[in-house]
Order: sequence, then C-alpha cells, then structure tokens
Amino acid sequence: MRTLDKQAMALVAATLIADQASKELLLRYLLKTGAAVQVIENFFRLVIVWNPGVSFGILGGDKALPPWVLSAVAIAVCVGLFLWLRRIDRPLTCWGIGLVIGGAIGNVIDRARWGAVFDFADFHLGQWHWPAFNVADSAIVVGVGLMLIDSLVGDKQRTP
Repeated sequence: MRTLDKQAMALVAATLIADQASKELLLRYLLKTGAAVQVIENFFRLVIVWNPGVSFGILGGDKALPPWVLSAVAIAVCVGLFLWLRRIDRPLTCWGIGLVIGGAIGNVIDRARWGAVFDFADFHLGQWHWPAFNVADSAIVVGVGLMLIDSLVGDKQRTP
C-alpha cells in the first residue's frame, strides 16, 4: 500500500474514532443533564439533535429519505472515493478523501444504530444560527475543502 493510501486510511480511522467517541460521551452526558449545555454564552452550546437527513440537516424535514437509502448512497460514495484514492498522487486530495470517507462512515454507523445522525455542536450569534453538526460532518466539510483547494491550487503548482 502506498504512503498516501496509508495516510488516508489513518485519517479514516482517526475520524471514525473521534466521531464515535465524541457522540457516545456527549450523548450520555447530555441525556444525564436533560438539557442543552451552554459552553460559550450566546455563541456555542451542546445539544441533542437527531438529524434524519445528511450533513447539516440537508434532505431532512418531514419527508426525509429512509436511513438505509442515505446509508447506501454514502457507502457508494465511499467506494467511489476509495477507487479514486488508489489512482491519485496528490496529498491534499488523498487526505480529503480520507476525511470524507471517515465522516461518511461515522454517520452511516449512527443511522444503523439510531435511525438518524446524532448532532451536538450548536453555534449561534445573534439572529444567525448554524445547523447543529458533529465531528463526522466537520471531517466531511474539511475533506471537501482540501479537495477543492487542491483542485484550484494544485495544478498551478505543477505547471512548469
């Protein structure tokens, strides 16, 4: 296995461990307290949100797709990303793929366990409110960001 593949798989494992451990610990804690916990007044709190959709509540709502459909799509995306990973030699893209796969699998595990994804990070500032999210969602966003950066900057660095 190539070094980049090993690095990407290490990111998959690290993301899965961080995601599932944070969800397990925070769910237990928040169920015990019975309420949202203010971490930074008027900015950040820990909450329990069950998201039947995809990252940040997209495709959730009243007519959310069944968990197995979203899980099947996520697994198919992971397979495609893994095949792409095996054919590229660009570190940022490889690391991004590792983060996206780890985050996607973390949320698939939630759907298998609970039928929805457990989101807990709730940021708000004045009237502005970001949808609750978790470590897996963050990994997906950072991973896609790395791939976008590499697609915009990587080619320029390689041209003679």
